[in-house]
Amino acid sequence: MKFIKTLLTATALAGLASGAYAGSDLKLKFGHVGAPGSLFEASVDYFAQCANASLEGQVDVQTFGSSQLGKDKELLQKLKLGQVDFALPSSVMSSVDDVFGIFEMPYIISDRDHMRRVQGALMPEFQAAAEAKGYFILGLAENGFRNITNNTRPINVPADLQGIKLRTPNGVWRLKMFQEYGANPTPMAFSDVFTALQTGVIDGQENPYAQIASAKFQEVQTYLSITRHVYTPAYILASKKYFSKLPADVQAGLIDCAGETQDFTYEKAAQLEEELLDVIKAAGVQVNEADKAAFIEASAPIYKAFADEVEGGQEMIDLVLGLADAS
Repeated sequence: MKFIKTLLTATALAGLASGAYAGSDLKLKFGHVGAPGSLFEASVDYFAQCANASLEGQVDVQTFGSSQLGKDKELLQKLKLGQVDFALPSSVMSSVDDVFGIFEMPYIISDRDHMRRVQGALMPEFQAAAEAKGYFILGLAENGFRNITNNTRPINVPADLQGIKLRTPNGVWRLKMFQEYGANPTPMAFSDVFTALQTGVIDGQENPYAQIASAKFQEVQTYLSITRHVYTPAYILASKKYFSKLPADVQAGLIDCAGETQDFTYEKAAQLEEELLDVIKAAGVQVNEADKAAFIEASAPIYKAFADEVEGGQEMIDLVLGLADAS
């Protein structure tokens, strides 16, 4: 992850505080929305263990899952206020800056090796966009490949989504995508989804297996349609202002742990993709493979909108697609 280290800008390093963070066992809070057993929990716990071991006596990273410290948007605000030190946002980053919306384009990421190539090519743009809004990306983790569950019908082609009330994260491009497919997308915080499904406020939702299973959505959903329509990274995120006040060796150690966390997360995610589908099936959920080609064809207007509305959007799309089969 050397390329991430190079992104510690002169501005950030100039902000190092000589006294504000001096001393040992600095307590750093890492908040996230993942439930027990989720990939988010595993990733954040790994990062904390790495940091606490490699920076022993300097930091004590404490983890808080299940939205204990706030939902995604609240965590973004708390980072800026210095009330939380790290967060693990995913889709919500598309509301921070349009550049992160590239990962909202359906089927634009083919696999994790492709994602690493995209990260290598575009990380400077991601970091610049984050810093312009007051954040600093230590590294990337994963939310994963998303699939659709609902209580109305199996989803084979986009037309099957017609009229279905589908929970989505609060991001403009995910809303546009499911509106284009014919669904009735309903933005909602992840922590509210189970109850909304259980009570019929919404018909379905879309998430990776790790989020579906850990949140026990299989207990209140009838159908799982394997669409893999979007791959969403997760961002190990800090406040630019407060991160820059940490001693230089602590900053470097935390960035190293972020790189190690990505390696761990990818291995764990691949393992969970195999295991958790069986968990979901065991709950009695009916599973079908959706028609990927039909979804790709229906996604053309989303790509056009991104190219038209986001500065440099077409160039970014071309770059990402061009990296799909790179050796």
